[in-house]
Amino acid sequence: MSKVNMFFAEGFEEVEALTAVDLLRRAGVETCMVSITGSLVVEGAHGIKVEMNELFEDINEADCIVLPGGMPGTKHLKEHKGLAELILKAKEEGKLLAAICAAPTVFGELGILEGVKATCYPGLEDKLLKAIVCRDTVVSDGQFVTSRGVGTAIDFALTLIERLCNKNIADNISASIVYTEQDR
Repeated sequence: MSKVNMFFAEGFEEVEALTAVDLLRRAGVETCMVSITGSLVVEGAHGIKVEMNELFEDINEADCIVLPGGMPGTKHLKEHKGLAELILKAKEEGKLLAAICAAPTVFGELGILEGVKATCYPGLEDKLLKAIVCRDTVVSDGQFVTSRGVGTAIDFALTLIERLCNKNIADNISASIVYTEQDR
């Protein structure tokens, strides 16, 4: 079974983060919400407080790192030196790295998107350094999955499920939440 660590900072985008956590867990993926703040309660960009599973200092390794967007959450993710080291190590180990909204810029500014197709929140593309910038809802290229924002959160989560589990499980989750027209 795959394990995901999703990293939360003050000012994260609630819909992006919690949609992915919810759908990953429905698919049976062990998904740990990790605070980089030193507190087990982290407040999102719209004042919603969420209780985390772990503090950054206490986490175990995972198969996938997920970064939700939001501001100033993404700025705080970029400033966390331990997270940067963990992302670079995961890149070297070939682990899945995923981010949505402004958060793909964390990977871009770490210099790990060279030659990789990626997307992000409109207007931040210049921070996807050396990436092949796309405007697709979700872009899956090699060990990276990137997405554009709140409106793409379900597609982002389903793509993660497909990558971590398989397409059949992703399709079953999509049907169970009545996501596509054929499921209605």
